[in-house]
Amino acid sequence: MTTPRDVARMMRDSANPSLPEDSRVPPQSLPEEADPSTPSPAMMPKKRAESATPTSFASLEAHELPVAREYSAGGLIFNENDEVAIIARHSRSGHLEWCLPKGHIEKGETPEETAVREVHEETGILGVITGSIATIDYWFTGDTNRVHKLVHHYVLQQVGGDLTVEGDPDHEAEDAAWVSFEQLNSVLSYPNERRIAWLYSRKYRRQ
Repeated sequence: MTTPRDVARMMRDSANPSLPEDSRVPPQSLPEEADPSTPSPAMMPKKRAESATPTSFASLEAHELPVAREYSAGGLIFNENDEVAIIARHSRSGHLEWCLPKGHIEKGETPEETAVREVHEETGILGVITGSIATIDYWFTGDTNRVHKLVHHYVLQQVGGDLTVEGDPDHEAEDAAWVSFEQLNSVLSYPNERRIAWLYSRKYRRQ
């Protein structure tokens, strides 16, 4: 069957009949497409800018919404190879992004207990806390209110478990992966989580 590429090649050859057969440029094969069904850090979207200039302004109605506060905890969970477990999840805008495991602090829990539980649920890795890094806060607008969220980040060391997202009760984690600590700055989607990695490096004097 003649394809549009074949037609183009024949037209080019007829326009240059004096060229020897073996001097004509062969058609280039198209690269194989990656399987889009399996998320990986390599296919993550471009990192969010550290100081991006907003392209639009929030509506005045957003400032009239009631304010709610949310508290979460999570952090950097290391294995014996000094790798960090991260998860892929869809953002509120629907993009697949790589981030640190974390989740809401349940009633009666301490932030440390939440960090251990959420890391285990979202990555399958059981860890123990070896240190505290920092607490970050940010704002976002929900359907009925503006939310001021605070997230406590800790350092954890793996003591058991295997990497899996099957134990996530909310089914938010799409995939999990081990990456080297040095890769975090190029893999993590959110600037504030890249800052957490930087703060950990400063606080614990990683070289």
